[in-house]
Amino acid sequence: MPLYLADRLRHLAYDPGITPSDGGLPGLAVLKNVVNSINLFGIVAVVGALAVSLGVWAWGHHSGGHQAEANGKKGAVVAAGAALGLGAANGIVQFFSALGEQVQ
Repeated sequence: MPLYLADRLRHLAYDPGITPSDGGLPGLAVLKNVVNSINLFGIVAVVGALAVSLGVWAWGHHSGGHQAEANGKKGAVVAAGAALGLGAANGIVQFFSALGEQVQ
């Protein structure tokens, strides 16, 4: 009998049989709405950061402030990267989730 239990535990370690289930818990729609709102807030904030960074870049260029110009460029690149990350968040999570499902 102990051998049978050991075999079952070993099989459980390889295949626990857990898969994501849509609608398994109450409040999932509310949580999705909150996350969507946070993502939208982030995108709006990035638009503002990009506008400020581009303004600093232009001001630094025209006033001869090389440090301001460099900071404006860095801010624009960071804002563009943040926009890329926020826009691609669903795809990135979906890609790695699908990749993780292939692990045996």
